[in-house]
Amino acid sequence: MLYYLAIEFKDQFTILNVFTYNTVRAGGAALTGFLICLIIGPMMIRWLRALKVGQFVRQEHVEDLHELHKGKAGTPTMGGSLIILSAVATLLLWGRLSNPSLLVAMGALCGLGAVGFMDDFIKLRRKHNQGLTARAKFIGQIGVGLLLGLYVLYNPITTNATTVNTADFDDWQGFIATFHEEGQGGNNGPVKVFWDALEPEQRRLMTHAVNDGQRARQLRPELLGAINRTLTEEAALAESPVWAKVELRGEAKELMDKGVDHLEDRERRRLNRLLFEAAFPGEVEQSPTNPHTNVNIPGFKDVWFPLGAGYILFAIVLIVASSNAVNLTDGLDGLAVGASIISVLAFTGIAYVVSRVDWSDYLLLTYVPEATELAVFGGALLGTGLGFLWYNAHPAEVFMGDTGSLALGGAIGTMAMLTKQELLLLIVGGLFVLEAGSVIIQVASFKLRGTRVFRMAPLHHHFELKGWSENKVIVRFWIIAIIFALMSLSTLKLR
Repeated sequence: MLYYLAIEFKDQFTILNVFTYNTVRAGGAALTGFLICLIIGPMMIRWLRALKVGQFVRQEHVEDLHELHKGKAGTPTMGGSLIILSAVATLLLWGRLSNPSLLVAMGALCGLGAVGFMDDFIKLRRKHNQGLTARAKFIGQIGVGLLLGLYVLYNPITTNATTVNTADFDDWQGFIATFHEEGQGGNNGPVKVFWDALEPEQRRLMTHAVNDGQRARQLRPELLGAINRTLTEEAALAESPVWAKVELRGEAKELMDKGVDHLEDRERRRLNRLLFEAAFPGEVEQSPTNPHTNVNIPGFKDVWFPLGAGYILFAIVLIVASSNAVNLTDGLDGLAVGASIISVLAFTGIAYVVSRVDWSDYLLLTYVPEATELAVFGGALLGTGLGFLWYNAHPAEVFMGDTGSLALGGAIGTMAMLTKQELLLLIVGGLFVLEAGSVIIQVASFKLRGTRVFRMAPLHHHFELKGWSENKVIVRFWIIAIIFALMSLSTLKLR
C-alpha cells in the first residue's frame, strides 16, 4: 500500500519517494512484522489457551526424552498462525503487490501453512500426536510444489543475458585482435556490424590495445562498457543484410524469424547478444537459454542442468524436502524459527543481489528482475520470525506447530527457486539437511541392520539424550546454521 501511495503522491510529497526503494521497504517490513507479532502475540496465546490448543508429549519409545519434555505439555501450539498472519499483514502494507514473485511467495507461505494448520487441528481434536496421514500431508506439499513448478516453467522469472562481462571471454587479448582485424578489414562480415557501431574514440582505443596486452587489460572496463552500450542501445544491428549469410540456430533464429520490427525491447537486446556470439564463435561463450528452468551448481558459473519440463518434478521435490526438513527441526524451543530466520536472512541478501543487473553481472549470477520484492518478503519473514521467537524462546510460551514449520520451510524453498539459487539451499539450510539426514540414516540403519546410529533422531534429540541442556543444543545449532549461511554467501564469489 505504501508503495502505491508513494507513486501517486511523490510529486506533491517528495519524502514519499523513499517508499519506492525496495531496501527501505524491506527494512520497514522487518520492523513492522516484529512489532505486529509483539503486539498480537499475547492475545493469540491467550486465545489458544482458551481453546485448549495445547501440545501433547508422547511417553512411548524414549522415556528419558519424555522426562525432559514433560513440562511442555499443554503449551499452546499452532503459533505458526501468528507468523503467517503477521507476515501477510506486513506485506499488504509494504509490498508491491503487482510483482508476481511476491504473490507466488505469499501463496506458498499460506498454502503450506494451511496444510500444517489442518495437521495441527486434527492432532488437537484427536488429542494425540497423529494428525494428517503422511499421504495427505504429502499431497498438500506436492500440490504447492506442482503449482510453483508450473509457474516457473510458464512464467519466466529471469532475463536471458543481454550484455557481456569479463567471464564471457576465454581470451580477451585474442578477442580484441579478432575484433580489430576483421572490423578494420575489407570483409563486410558480422564483426564489421559491431565495429561500425562503435564510436571513433572506442575504435582508436581498441587499436592501441591490439599490440599491448597490458594496455588491453587496462582498457577492458571501458571497452566492455562500450560493447554493452552497443548491445543494449543499438536497435538496428539485426537489420544488417550480413546476417542472411550467417547460419543462425536456436533462439537467435526464432527471434530473427519473428521479425525485428515485431520484437519487444527485451527481445531485441537479447537478439543483439546472440548475434554478438555468432560474430565471435571462438571468443565469446554461449549464454544459456531458458535460464528459468536451468539449475546451476553453486560455485560454478558454467555448470547448468537444463531441466525443461522436468523442472516441475524438481520443484515438487524441493518444496517437499524443505518444508519437511524445517518440520523435523522443530523439536526444541526456538530452534526451528531461529534457524529459519538465519536462512531467510541469507536469501533476502541473495534476492537483493540477483535483482540488480550490475551486481548479478559482476558475480556471474542469473539476473532475476522480479526478485526485488523477494527482499521485502524476506524482510517481513525476518521480522515476524524474530517476533515469534520472542514468545517461542526457552521456556516457550507457544509452539509454532506444523502450521509454522511447513510454512517457513516452504517459504525458504520458494525463495531459493525464485532467486534461481535452488541448489544453494543445501548450504544455506545446511542445519536442516543435517536434521533430515539424521532421520534418514536412523531409519535406514534400523531397517537394514537392526541397529540405531543415533540415540534418537532428529539430531537435536540425540544431543539432548547425551546430556546437553536444551539451551546449549539450541544455541550451538544456531551457530551451525550461521556458519552454513556464511559458507553459502562465499560461494557467490567462488565462481
